[in-house]
Amino acid sequence: MNSNRRMLLKGAGGTLALPLLDSLSSAAPAPTATRMRFLVVGNPFGMHPEHFFPTDFGKNFTISPTLQPLEWLKDRLTIISHTDHNMVSGHGREISFLSGVLPTDAQAFPEKNMSLDQLFARHIGSQVRYSSVGAALDSGIRMSWTANGVEKMPITDPQELFNHLFLNLTPQEKTQRRQMLDRNASILDTVGSQFENAFQHASRLDRDRLDQFQTSIRELERSLADRTTWLDRDKPTFDISEHFVGETTIAKRYDAIFDMIAYAFETDLTRVASVEFPAELNYTDIDGVNRSYHGCTHNGRGEDLVKELVSIESFQIARLARFLKKLDYIQEPNAEGSMLDHTIVLFGSGMGYGGTHSNRNLPIFVTGGGFKHRGHVDARDNSGSNMPLCNLYVTLMQRFGIERDSFNTSTGAFELNSA
Repeated sequence: MNSNRRMLLKGAGGTLALPLLDSLSSAAPAPTATRMRFLVVGNPFGMHPEHFFPTDFGKNFTISPTLQPLEWLKDRLTIISHTDHNMVSGHGREISFLSGVLPTDAQAFPEKNMSLDQLFARHIGSQVRYSSVGAALDSGIRMSWTANGVEKMPITDPQELFNHLFLNLTPQEKTQRRQMLDRNASILDTVGSQFENAFQHASRLDRDRLDQFQTSIRELERSLADRTTWLDRDKPTFDISEHFVGETTIAKRYDAIFDMIAYAFETDLTRVASVEFPAELNYTDIDGVNRSYHGCTHNGRGEDLVKELVSIESFQIARLARFLKKLDYIQEPNAEGSMLDHTIVLFGSGMGYGGTHSNRNLPIFVTGGGFKHRGHVDARDNSGSNMPLCNLYVTLMQRFGIERDSFNTSTGAFELNSA
């Protein structure tokens, strides 16, 4: 560490390191009216376009092969063709799925590279025990980012997810957790004046860095306060044993994840969740699949590999379809419609198609949320240019109760309601 350029804020037996600052190189001293939820489901390498996108547009579109598990939901679905983040194709851009920007370019945008789900989580705050929940069976998508540009890692084991959501602490564990929270809160209180001194002597560039750092500290303070508030409140009970009777397949494991999220929504443990289908996951227990998802995306358009890839993508949609049907069976308390009608569900990827490493024409659909959905929509403008995907995000933000008319690279809002 360069001690001349990084200040250590000390207090309450701990230290907190400021970000690396050029100017220190010398020794210079509200809930929404209706409870709305949000689920995003993503994969890293897009979908095989000929099998994902319908061949016709409008409300009466013909469901595509990959989306067949959603046939029952066809009238409450909006599939969007020709939308993306206007990025040069290639690996590494897919991490911009929920933000529209890359971490290297983030300083030029209002929300930096904060992802949509974390923007929603910040809006919800302490109204629920967990502002957001992320789950997968492996890591690797990198689609969820906090306000200070830190990747939010998913929980990758269904048992660990169960423990996190539904397992209560013992009295001794609660005492230890409270002591830890109190100690960390004291550190943050103590370093406040030192932070202000560093800010006064910083350059404009360093003030931007410090402002981002301060945002992360404030979020940590809120998080510590929230955890203290919820510490003595018991969690709801839930049983996932049925998913692990007999052979433990990838389908059973993802169904367990989706069922836990559905129950977390129903009991208001959280209102924001993400589920990832990661790159290196092995899908060989699916009929006809002999390799990993990543391996299938590098197919050179070989017919056999494309068939395996489409089988994996159809599996992903089938698992999501089962979850959506579960939400649609649950009556929303104190409101009209089902839980699905009060849950915005976004599916997509930051890559259009892994077989060509294309980052254009991203595979995107939205269901739920109480929208009068439009079917299959061509989002190109009159000049033939693709629509910024962030335009859709503006619409989802507004439905979630965030009164904003822009989000990073947006140029407007996308109309999700049919005429």
